[in-house]
Amino acid sequence: MTVTSRRAFMSRSLALGCSLAASPLVTPVTMASGPWDARLVVIILRGAMDGLDTVRPLGDPGFAGLRDGIPEAGPDLDGFFGLHPALSGLMPLWEKGELGFAHAVSTPYRDKRSHFDGQDILEAGTGPDAAGQARDGWLNRMLQAMPGVTSETAYAVGREDMLLLTGDAPVANWSPEAALALSPQAQRLLERVMHDDPLFRDSIDEAIALSRAEVMEMTGGEDLDAGAMMNAMQDNMQPTREADRVGSIVRFAAERLRQESRIAAFSLNGFDTHARQDRTLPRALDPLQEAVLTLRQELGDVWDKTAVLAMTEFGRTARWNGSGGTDHGTAGAMLLAGGAVRGGRVLADWPGLSEPDLYQRRDLMPTRDVRAFAGWAMRDLFGMDRGVIERTIFPGLELGSDPKLTL
Repeated sequence: MTVTSRRAFMSRSLALGCSLAASPLVTPVTMASGPWDARLVVIILRGAMDGLDTVRPLGDPGFAGLRDGIPEAGPDLDGFFGLHPALSGLMPLWEKGELGFAHAVSTPYRDKRSHFDGQDILEAGTGPDAAGQARDGWLNRMLQAMPGVTSETAYAVGREDMLLLTGDAPVANWSPEAALALSPQAQRLLERVMHDDPLFRDSIDEAIALSRAEVMEMTGGEDLDAGAMMNAMQDNMQPTREADRVGSIVRFAAERLRQESRIAAFSLNGFDTHARQDRTLPRALDPLQEAVLTLRQELGDVWDKTAVLAMTEFGRTARWNGSGGTDHGTAGAMLLAGGAVRGGRVLADWPGLSEPDLYQRRDLMPTRDVRAFAGWAMRDLFGMDRGVIERTIFPGLELGSDPKLTL
């Protein structure tokens, strides 16, 4: 049997035992373990989060003219910046110094404002000339530079890795809606079919092992036959098919981070707010708040060793458009959270919002590279060499001054 026909056979066969793992609506979480005690969680906010509405520069006299009609005031942060009310549930973390933000930041991407190119550059960590050409991501390059990296036993059948963690370093994927239940006969048949195809053989072995391990956790160690296994998986998957997809992703990440994993990455969607931003942005920010609060709750004592970075591909226009939304822009904001974070601060070399201060007279001017904050987090958490960060992990980046992100 050829490789092509084996792949076709596998895709038909796994359809009998897998849920919607291949659906573009399902977000996988990607894990990696390593020989350090600190943890790093990277959340990619897809769609371009509006930093000016999320962390509002209320103390800038130009803001009111650009954003006339913001409907509801949120909590004050530091007398200059205020927080969007949809994130007000994070204020206890701010007050404890476990939440912060970096503002007026961006990748090197400029002007074309394509989601696809912007996300590629964000996850690849490279310059704009490499858009669409990168084959590995900055988080995987970090792992390649660290000794003793191993993969978590997890795999999402039918899902591509996030570019952020794609590369030669071993990592593993999991999807909250991936379930695989095979009879012993079907499992033996798959093993024979995949015997000469190492990629698919190893992947199916991981999928079977993960599915069985999760069912054993659900049943308190009781081994089940294929039918009972499928029933248990269907029951376990039910919440993720309804309203708890983000919670399932984050709880899984936290469970692994409490154990051997040290790196987790996942994405949240919905930040492309071209119209009625007063309605659309809160719907996107709510899962972000849920993710951070769930991590705080589920990680327990490990939270004190954890830094969370939430990053987006670019910002949005400084002015509302005619539909009460914002269009693709340049600089934006990133969120920093965790017990290891030196929070209670908005880190910003604030450029101002008068028209001459705007980038191309339409966007918040970027004053610092978002990759620099990720680089300093790596240096603080994992002791990465500055030269490796600037030459290998983020080629061509100048880290600049130390923002002292962690305790």
